[in-house]
Amino acid sequence: MRAAARQAWRRLEPVHSMIYFVPEGGRRYAELGLKGMAGYFASRGAVFGRASAELVIATFYNFNPDLVRKSLPAAWDVVTPEQILDARRRAAGEALRRAGIHELPGLEETLGLARRAAEAAAQHLHGRPLFAAHVTLPWPDEPIDQLWHAQTLLREFRGDGHIAALLSEGVSGLEALILHAASGDVTTAFLKISRAWPEEEWDATEERLRERGLLDGETLSAEGKALRQHIEDRTDTLAMPAYTALGEDGCKRLAELARPFGRGVVAAGLLNVGK
Repeated sequence: MRAAARQAWRRLEPVHSMIYFVPEGGRRYAELGLKGMAGYFASRGAVFGRASAELVIATFYNFNPDLVRKSLPAAWDVVTPEQILDARRRAAGEALRRAGIHELPGLEETLGLARRAAEAAAQHLHGRPLFAAHVTLPWPDEPIDQLWHAQTLLREFRGDGHIAALLSEGVSGLEALILHAASGDVTTAFLKISRAWPEEEWDATEERLRERGLLDGETLSAEGKALRQHIEDRTDTLAMPAYTALGEDGCKRLAELARPFGRGVVAAGLLNVGK
């Protein structure tokens, strides 16, 4: 069942994650007076209220603290948490509608399963601060907005579990980035730019990972691959309270239904950086 649950999450995840890339988000945040990373940190961190930089550093985990401190708490002198949460929700809905995701068949059934999983996860708040804060937000009115919200909850539930797994293995945020890049799943250049770690700190951490036997040059060693797989497996296990409510058949059905939604987001270019 764990494999089915992971597939259900992966296939629907683009419906949530596109909010970090679509121009609708940047435009709405700019209208409120926030540009660049300030919009990102404030819009995602606003579930905590007037979140401090320290709280966001802790819960987002892998960003250079100096980058966060450039945006917070200064953002709260420009906008209220309520204003930017509303802007984020509206931007998500606008982007999904622009791509026609709201017109795909199976929306009602997909939403029903995703919402059931998200509401099941809400019974397991302990140790999941970012997820717990999102649980306090009201459900939107429209089905496509509700689907985005459901997958946002599932993403943050999984994300808090992932951080717990990293911490338990003694992997820092920067180390996690370097190991991720070494896997080949994402480029080093993108992670360096988006997380803003100084080159010398990145290089020094990379060298420490080589000394630990986790890197072979710039790629994962056998031990590094084993560690990453262990962390991913543990993350899958920690995400299971959400999906157990669906059962294996429900997870497989959600994965089947989610495929055109995720593919639709990708095909529409909603995950293209800067587009």
